[in-house]
Amino acid sequence: MPEYVNVLGLFHTTRKTLYVGGAAIVAILILIIGLSVGLSNSSATSDTYSGSQALTTAPLIDGHNDLPYNLYALLNNKLSEFNFSANLENDSVWGTTACSSCFTDLPRLQTGKVGGQFWVAYTSCSSQYKDSVQLTLRQIDVIKRLINNYPENLTLVTTAADIETTWSSGKIASLIGVEGGHSMDSSLAILRLYYELGARYLTLTHSCNTPWADASPATGSPVYNLTEFGQTIVWEMNRLGMMVDLSHVSHNVMREVLAITKAPVIFSHSSAYALCDHYRNVPDDVLDLVKENDGIVMVNFYSGFVNCNDSRNATIDDVVDHINYIRNRIGATHVGIGADYDGVSSMPTGLEDVSKYPDLFDRLYNNLDDEPSWTNEDLENLAGRNLIRVFKAIEEVSTSLASESPYEDIIDIQELGNAQEAENLTAGACQTAIEWNDYDQSTTTVTTITTDAESTTTVNASAVSARR
Repeated sequence: MPEYVNVLGLFHTTRKTLYVGGAAIVAILILIIGLSVGLSNSSATSDTYSGSQALTTAPLIDGHNDLPYNLYALLNNKLSEFNFSANLENDSVWGTTACSSCFTDLPRLQTGKVGGQFWVAYTSCSSQYKDSVQLTLRQIDVIKRLINNYPENLTLVTTAADIETTWSSGKIASLIGVEGGHSMDSSLAILRLYYELGARYLTLTHSCNTPWADASPATGSPVYNLTEFGQTIVWEMNRLGMMVDLSHVSHNVMREVLAITKAPVIFSHSSAYALCDHYRNVPDDVLDLVKENDGIVMVNFYSGFVNCNDSRNATIDDVVDHINYIRNRIGATHVGIGADYDGVSSMPTGLEDVSKYPDLFDRLYNNLDDEPSWTNEDLENLAGRNLIRVFKAIEEVSTSLASESPYEDIIDIQELGNAQEAENLTAGACQTAIEWNDYDQSTTTVTTITTDAESTTTVNASAVSARR
């Protein structure tokens, strides 16, 4: 019986085993072809990857959206007159022509692949010492009612662990932030109740000083810096597990808070001072302290904060520059997104509304020669996982402080009275709390406090604050 040589030259075989050998050859050829196709597909996947794909594998969590204030300014919080589920870009009230600070609705949030959003409870600095608490409660109420009106799309979230769970279910994880320490009326009791109502960050000031902390306009001329009562507020927030937000405070207060906080801090909507020297932005030395603190700076998109060159319009590239600057300075794990949509009247070209986040991530991935490279993991962290890490760390600090009792401090009544007199108010005229019995008007020291006036945008005869 003749022997047949296997075409692979590996062995000789008989006719009986020829069929087995032939089958093996076919199997090997199929394997080779399969590997070739797999490698080809892998190469194609790499070639066709876009940065926005990171938003399908991690939640995009934006640190600051002021839609609730626009609901107040335009509708006095009457949600029956607001169709959140419609694209409002060309709406007669909410459209870009009618309202220069309106950028948000549900369809555009979905196009923008938003997975988590801090909805902001804000009231104007003009309410300080007056009705700021009532107005803040109304804003928390409208946020909760908005969430409840769209249960298929939004879910109220108060813990770090629930963010990704909610996003994975196809809903936007909706969190509450209170913007401005004046909203707590210098009362730790009110701060605690805001936390009970679901607020998970407090911005220590807005554009006005509180009696215990300076706002950003005071950066060059400090009035209070951070007082002892201000330190107590930070520690009570640490105990509660409430994020300390340093957007809007003076540069000195940024440094003083970072020196005494027991937990990481956030900047919910701020950019890099080195690129645009507006006092609302974060200077380099503070960025370095944020890294040591393991905190996060969530980059603001407002044109006036990312581009200080008045001779040209801001673009998406300016926002990219700020993100890359912070990344290069302190690392990709300490930067996030806090666009400030609906809180300002001008957004960069390319980031005109909440639908544009994917374009930003595509642009970061398609980096220029002098820009850092962003991996998918980097982009996932930028999108939301950095914020989740910080939130979890804050919760862990709170757990470690669980044996501590709530702080019972009352603000020094002379400090509070001085602050009210500085605003040309009669100190204590509208207050009846027993501590005012100890107020001595003869010792009042009036300090003139100069802050920048809030600019306004007229929308259908309603003044909508461009709060920045």
